[in-house]
Formats: sequence, C-alpha cells, structure tokens
Amino acid sequence: MKTFLKSCTALASVLSMTTVSLAQEPLQALGPGEGAVSIVAWAGYIERGETDKNYDWVTEFEKKTGCMVTVKTAATSDEMVALMNEGGFDLVTASGDASLRLVAGKRVQPINTALIPSWSTIDERLQNAPWHTKDGVHYGTPYVWGPNVLMYNTKAFGDKAPDSWNVVFEEMTLPDGKSNSGRVQAYDGPIYVADAALYLMTHKPELGIKDPYELNEDQYKAALELLRGQRKLVGRYWHDAMIQIDDFKNEGVVASGSWPFQANLLKADQPVASVFPKEGVTGWADTTMLHVDSEHPNCAYMWMEHSLSPKVQGDVSAWFGTVPSVPAACKGNALLGDEGCKTNGYENFDKIKFWKTPVSKCESQGECVPYHRWVSDYIGVIGGR
Repeated sequence: MKTFLKSCTALASVLSMTTVSLAQEPLQALGPGEGAVSIVAWAGYIERGETDKNYDWVTEFEKKTGCMVTVKTAATSDEMVALMNEGGFDLVTASGDASLRLVAGKRVQPINTALIPSWSTIDERLQNAPWHTKDGVHYGTPYVWGPNVLMYNTKAFGDKAPDSWNVVFEEMTLPDGKSNSGRVQAYDGPIYVADAALYLMTHKPELGIKDPYELNEDQYKAALELLRGQRKLVGRYWHDAMIQIDDFKNEGVVASGSWPFQANLLKADQPVASVFPKEGVTGWADTTMLHVDSEHPNCAYMWMEHSLSPKVQGDVSAWFGTVPSVPAACKGNALLGDEGCKTNGYENFDKIKFWKTPVSKCESQGECVPYHRWVSDYIGVIGGR
C-alpha cells in the first residue's frame, strides 16, 4: 500500500507539471489510479446503463482502471461554475459560457496533452478552440458538441414544421388554431440573451449585431425588450432536461429551444420533432476540464483518454444527439449509425454560434455588456421586471 501511495503521489506531481514536453511517452507516464473520479456533468453525459442498458460507458472504464465514477448533474453553466468554485470534484464537462470563467478564476488547471494518447484524433476544428485554449495552453479535453434546436409538437404544427424562432418570441396562432401563449418555454440561463440577439440579427439587421455574445448597450437593450415580450408567452423557464420532457408530455408545451437529448427521448413515443430554424442556432462545445485541486488526477487523466475513444464518443452522441469531437466515431458505431454525425449536425459547425462568456472588452466593437449584467438582468426578465 505504501508503494502504491508513493506511486500515486509521484504521478500526481508529474501531472501537475504543465511544461512537460509533448515528446514524452504518455503511456509510460500514467500509472495506477487513485480508485475514484468525480465529475460534474450535464444530464445524459455520463451514463452507466441505468436509463438504458445499451448506453453505458462507465462500467467498462471502472473495471479497466479501478477508478469508480461518481457524477453530480448540473442543469446550467452557472451551477457548474459554482460547484467547481466550491471544490471537491475532479472534472467538469464545461460549455463555452463557463470554461473561460473557470480558467480566469483559476478553478481548473492546464492539461498535459502528452498524457492523453488520443489527443491527436480530435477534430482539428476543436483542438485549439478558444473556449478551452488560452495563450496556446489547453485547459481541457473536447468532449462533444451540438446545437440548441427548436423542439416542437408535430400535432400542434400539423404537416409543416416551424422554420423560425418567432414561434417562441412572438405571440401568434399556431396551425392547431390555438395561441402559443403559455405553451412555449425559454431556457433558464443568462446565456439565453444570446438567443434573443441571434433572432434580432435577422429580424432587426439595423441594430448591427455581428456576434450574439458581443452586444453594445443599444443591442443589449433590444434583446432585453424582446425577452420581456416573450415573458408574456412563456409557461416555464426550463433548465432541468427531464422536467422539460415531462412538460412536453403532460403540460401542453408545444415549442421551445432545447437540446437534442430531450428531442431524442421524446421522439420515441411522443409527437415531437426538432428543427434548425432559418435564423440559425446557438450551441455548445463542451470540454472536460480538470479541477486545480483535483484529488484524483491519475483517474481524471484516464477518464479524459477514455472519453476520446471512438466507442464512447459515438455512444454519447447517439444518446444525447451530439456530434463527436473524434471524427472516427462517425463510422462503425452501432448506436450512432454511419449517418448519425450528419444527422446531428457535423456539417453545421460553422453555422452554430457557440456559447461563450460575454466580456466588456470584445472583438467586434470594443466595448460590450459583460456577463454579470446578463445575469442580473435576465433574473429581472424572468421575474417580470
């Protein structure tokens, strides 16, 4: 046991070094794990077959490594940041509106890509993505990515799918002859301000919005006005995926921005479909990031390597409706199928406005409204102010 602990301590020291040359032999660097790894994750991201026995990428990992996986599900990026600030976790599957906040807050550490043998298999579009790379330093391992789709009830819309986000932003009579008021939902997270800005890029081009995450005072004011108008229509602001699923099943909700995860589960036995509206979509590219004070860095690195296997990437993408970060997962996966990546949006990467944290000094116009204002003002919107 003493030998094992010394081995783990030595390896932890190696893993904490961020200046290790990429020329090192990563397979020789990794030794035995510490027996556990804790992950803060989005719903559906870490499955062990409890929901559906076909979807299990945890059990094999635990058997192979001896690292027992525990998961804390988070419903929003703000909750993920709060949990990582609190500590006690090894990894987090952070979206782009959280990742750089975690870097800036020194809650996550740089990763040594030499200790992740499969790093070279990652989609080149993601290897150096700005939401996990700062000054050439990587702060995480790409996991999966995807769009925020428009999910709708096919009975309410008849044989013609909605092609615009106007069905959730503007009051109207739907094809079933009823108003959309009280029958639509919006996301319960400040980053949703970007969805309003994206809508305005098409419908009020005179505002000159170039990036929905970089808004000057006038653009931001217009987005808030749109959201305040939407407040009169919204039956619920959702953040729990399972509650939204129940709302579509039992509470008469007919349209909402959503994740492919909910749409995939509902399609199995409900009149539900999803579309990519003409205005485009926001989206997320999630990164597995290592806590600065991780107690199980060996197991954490083993998990990051495991997460990049084509089998895991394909299974996660089939389950959640995402796109793999490893292109090899797009072929030969029984659950995803050879057309799964295309169906889930592999070719739409450049059309998605990926989540990122709004900052005061922005590229498109110099001065922009920072995220802390988005937080306080969106709380006001939800509260009817």
